[in-house]
Amino acid sequence: MTQGTALITGASSGIGAVYAERLARRGHDLILVARDLDRLKSLANRLSGDHGVVVTPLIADLTSAADLERVVAKLREDAEISLLVNCAGIGPNGPLLGSDPNGLGKMVQLNVDVLHYLTAAAAKLFAARRRGGIINIASAVALIPERFNATYVATKAFVLALTQALSAELEPHGVRMQAVLPGFTRTEIFDRAGIDISVIPTEMMMDAGEMVDAALAGFDRGEVVTIPSLADSELWEQHERTRRDLGPHLSLKHAAARYRPRGETR
Repeated sequence: MTQGTALITGASSGIGAVYAERLARRGHDLILVARDLDRLKSLANRLSGDHGVVVTPLIADLTSAADLERVVAKLREDAEISLLVNCAGIGPNGPLLGSDPNGLGKMVQLNVDVLHYLTAAAAKLFAARRRGGIINIASAVALIPERFNATYVATKAFVLALTQALSAELEPHGVRMQAVLPGFTRTEIFDRAGIDISVIPTEMMMDAGEMVDAALAGFDRGEVVTIPSLADSELWEQHERTRRDLGPHLSLKHAAARYRPRGETR
């Protein structure tokens, strides 16, 4: 007996590969989605041998509309899939002003468009089945937008907002949502972006295994948002209370007095 099937994007390396190992250890059968056939096959063989689960490689370039549809078709056809883990994504190699526009566009396509398409498809299917979960890998930079490439930050803020909004919509249907907001995590993404990892203070860099273990612990606890390095959960709760307190003031009949022409009263 397994825990159902988990479909993981970006599964051939980095955070996605760690999720694959951890979920296989928990007894999930796996569908691993990535472009690198050789790495996927190697990972699938190792995980099935080590954990006795069924691991199916699914080769797909998620920026290809045809390949993306094949992944959605798999979600639709395989009723055993009960967990979607969206790990596929790319990072920047510098500030926005020095970045190639095509590279920024590809980042938005993969980090936002593809994730949204898969999340929406899975949400509808899982809601109809009245079970399932979706884990979206966002980033801590969604909460500190001034610190990083503007396009990348915006893509991760989208992931956070999408997850929070959809969590409220899916709760009555028995479907779980989680956004994971890691900080710097030791993966291949730095090499691909041409970033020298040695310039990042060691106390800010978490190993991918520890990050995923913390994220799964948060998922087990029912967290909608998990920040793996955050020791004081009250800081997040305070942030959320402040955000909710803004709600009654965000849409009113008249502009605030501070924005009215001088001397005007209502």
